Amino acid sequence: MAYETEDHGTLYCFPAINSSCIKTKRSTHEYNIMYVFFSLLSVWTVFLNLLVIISISHFKKLHTPTNMLILSLAVADLLIGLIIMPLEAIKLIETCWYFGDTFCTVFLTIMGLLFSTSLSILVLIAVDRYVAVCHPLLYPQKITMTRTIIIICLFWVFSLAYNFAIGINISHRKFTCYGECVIIITFAWTITDLFLFFVLPCTIIITLYLRIFYVAHHQVKVINSLMRSGKHLTEGSVRRKSESKAALTLGIIVTVYLFCWIPYYSLSLTPNTRMTSVIAYFMLWMMYINSGLNPLIYAIFYPWFRTSVKHILNLQMTH
Repeated sequence: MAYETEDHGTLYCFPAINSSCIKTKRSTHEYNIMYVFFSLLSVWTVFLNLLVIISISHFKKLHTPTNMLILSLAVADLLIGLIIMPLEAIKLIETCWYFGDTFCTVFLTIMGLLFSTSLSILVLIAVDRYVAVCHPLLYPQKITMTRTIIIICLFWVFSLAYNFAIGINISHRKFTCYGECVIIITFAWTITDLFLFFVLPCTIIITLYLRIFYVAHHQVKVINSLMRSGKHLTEGSVRRKSESKAALTLGIIVTVYLFCWIPYYSLSLTPNTRMTSVIAYFMLWMMYINSGLNPLIYAIFYPWFRTSVKHILNLQMTH
């Protein structure tokens, strides 16, 4: 896809254009290994998240507000594996952007949409678990299927509008060379992005989960003491223990996500940091890999997901 010039064997992305970016040389062996690895990673991410989407969408017993949030997160993760990973892999391997400036803006807008929506959904998951664990009697009234679906749709629309505004903002800038696709936004947008999709959501998530784990730990201690004393557990006690376990599982998902997400975002806010550096790409792909980790967490901690996958793979798609 790139061409070699006669002078010193230098490779250019677009040799017919004077302002073309220089392409990094790679051996055929490197090309093959990298393309196979990233292709398998993309397929893995799409396949696992597709299983999550089919499981929750098809089986009516799984139609709960919490699972609707998991479904929305799986949709974002699937799109990352289907769209973002392949294009980002080509850009990384070829070290050139061959799809034009317009599609670069579209690509960055989609990437921002999926990242911001994923983090927004994690905030909603934290709120959902907070109400379920800390205010169990209010949960059926406050957290309904209709409200959850409406809020999810609103978050997707808001994220789309926000990232579309950023896309318009960066579409008017001049690239340093032709054949690159990087994120460079103004200081005002950087501060706005920092607050809306870094400081605020992380603060909400961490604060809510600290409270959740404190209350859940106390509830489990009370329930265990009742069991040891031989007292009969009420249905409410069993439900609270189940909600606490669900909160722990989703807390693991949130923790893994933040572990993969915060380092990259912190680096991207560092002045004079090139997005094409090795460290930046490593942290960026940690975020992408996270999209394939969530279904594994479901498989480990959620019996309903393992059961649903067995039915799907055995073509036993009965409700």
